[in-house]
Amino acid sequence: MGLQDWFLGEIAIDLGTANTLIIHKDKIVVDEPSIIAIDRVSNKVLAVGKTAMQMHEKTHENIKTIRPLKDGVIADFTAAEQMIRGLIKMIPNSNRFFTPSYRMIICIPSGITEVEKRAVKDSAEHCNAREVYMIHEPIAAAIGIGIDIQEPVGSMIVDIGGGTTEIAVIALSGIVCEQSIKIAGDVFTKDIMDYMRRQHNLLIGERSAELVKIEVGSAMSELETPPSDYDVRGRDLMTGIPKTVKVSYSEIAFCLDKSIAKMEDGILKTLEMSPPELAADIYSRGIHLTGGGALLRGLAQRIALKTKLPIHVAEDPLRAVVRGTGMALKNLDVYKSVLVQ
Repeated sequence: MGLQDWFLGEIAIDLGTANTLIIHKDKIVVDEPSIIAIDRVSNKVLAVGKTAMQMHEKTHENIKTIRPLKDGVIADFTAAEQMIRGLIKMIPNSNRFFTPSYRMIICIPSGITEVEKRAVKDSAEHCNAREVYMIHEPIAAAIGIGIDIQEPVGSMIVDIGGGTTEIAVIALSGIVCEQSIKIAGDVFTKDIMDYMRRQHNLLIGERSAELVKIEVGSAMSELETPPSDYDVRGRDLMTGIPKTVKVSYSEIAFCLDKSIAKMEDGILKTLEMSPPELAADIYSRGIHLTGGGALLRGLAQRIALKTKLPIHVAEDPLRAVVRGTGMALKNLDVYKSVLVQ
């Protein structure tokens, strides 16, 4: 470890609406939910990440839990800064006596505005960043799944995150056409909460709805290997007494149907916008799905039926974006053209 490593550090951050991942020295060292718990009285940070997630929706009036990112961008500037600082402290082997200044690459949605870019940059600079680079999520995802983005060949990436779904056609190190739609994991969770309230008179929280999505979430009402029914616990709206309701995957497929249809429309619209030569490439190479939403059962089959194109789900879809960001950080000279300064 050279003297320079004490004063300078390099980190790649995938700052997501649902989860934040950090790569340091080619390893994913932090993988935590994007949430922070703050004491209302003293304004002190009580917990960040998993510990704060355990407190979420279970706090008393003196503690508040904040998810600083909404729709892929920073909604609460102060909380975002405190959260990033807390997550950077989780990096193992980080020096306890002083914080090194970092060279950072941060992921941003492709449909982000200049003001939102500025918020990301300022937050990073306040967390001791010496140099801040930003990279668009679809490009990072493409690099992360091993696509050579510099080739004159079209690739289509659909990155389904927590706050946004990024759909982009990439060629020659740039985005040719893209759509950033605000229908993603968080909307699915909200759909499940609404459905349980309407259909079963059951009031459930965000965390319970998230579990339902993971355990029995599905995009199609008929699956080859269906998951077993899941017990959902919540409060009965009629009596006010806690109760349990069994839900099947086909029920969840029904309640997510409208949101998934909007996502399909976004994919079709992007295909419509792509130049004919790139459309020919996409026809032979197919569409690549990344992000946590790609893990939804039956989603790949449903998109394949709609577009009549081959669909490839990334090997580790949750970490594709952060891996690509890490590769861009490692080979800054190669990927300089795709970075936003």
